[in-house]
Amino acid sequence: MADEEREIQINPIVVDSVAHNARTVSNIRNLTASLFGIAAGTLGFESYIGFAFYFIGTLLVSALIYVLLAEGRPKSFFYRPLGDLWAGELVSGLSSFVLTWTLFYGLVRA
Repeated sequence: MADEEREIQINPIVVDSVAHNARTVSNIRNLTASLFGIAAGTLGFESYIGFAFYFIGTLLVSALIYVLLAEGRPKSFFYRPLGDLWAGELVSGLSSFVLTWTLFYGLVRA
């Protein structure tokens, strides 16, 4: 516990910056979830293949955020790197994905 307190004293957490980073990642995830839905619907994916497409795409987006935005140092940008970067917004992004997936699947297949 003492090491964690010392780390916070050396590198203080700026709440505004952490909130800004979380909003940025949330916006990226919502946008890419809709884009993945458009792609899955246009390509005609059905059932488990469509969901696998979403989860693989989400992992790819998380990896790109890790490399490009967090510069390989997510602890410097996020309070909880594992939750905020890799698993955050997974369920809410899924609803955006399914909405656009079914819309574009219906438009292309109709």
